[in-house]
Amino acid sequence: MLWIKRQLRGNRVYVRARADGEPAADTRGMVEIVYKLAPGAKVYRASARNLQQTAKPADAEPFDSDVAVGAEASTKAAKAAKTSEPLPKHAIVIYTDGACTGNPGPAGIGAVIMDGDGRTELSEYLGQGTNNIAELTAIKRALEEVPMGDRVRPVVVHSDSSYSIGLMTRNWKAKKNVDLVAALRKLAATFRDLRFIKVKGHAGIPENERCDELARQAIDDRR
Repeated sequence: MLWIKRQLRGNRVYVRARADGEPAADTRGMVEIVYKLAPGAKVYRASARNLQQTAKPADAEPFDSDVAVGAEASTKAAKAAKTSEPLPKHAIVIYTDGACTGNPGPAGIGAVIMDGDGRTELSEYLGQGTNNIAELTAIKRALEEVPMGDRVRPVVVHSDSSYSIGLMTRNWKAKKNVDLVAALRKLAATFRDLRFIKVKGHAGIPENERCDELARQAIDDRR
């Protein structure tokens, strides 16, 4: 996810940003902030009205392999799309994302499932959870939507979560969320050709942006 530098009551903070580089405020004008960019950093909530520009308002820093914003992000996304391997013929294409207001806090998921001309969107509120739980659950819910008869076909899952991709493709040992990871791996075993692709979050990829929107909408609507 992308963070931009701002001042809050005299302290430098990092604010979660949209793809255009502006603070990602919810419907109540609240934004997510951290005081340092580091794994496990505590996420706080603040009013966007209390934020002030830093000396370099355009400064933005990536976290968890995400990229910069604006034209540069769009260019990188387009380049990545051109250089990536072509999708398998007749593949079911899935994009997923999880969101959490605070960590832990109210969590939601979003998913887009595309099968030819067909398109299914999922938006679900999870209750209290963490970012990692939301990311894993988003993948699980999306895979559950694929009918058993279609699980012999290639299925390609796109996620911006390095954590989820690592657990599913690199056989990482789950230190947390053990039951959820076990259930997801058991579900994945029902697919003949299941692939995972790491995408850059908030980089102008339409389906990824839509999943983020669906996840945050679920949190806002609490449903």
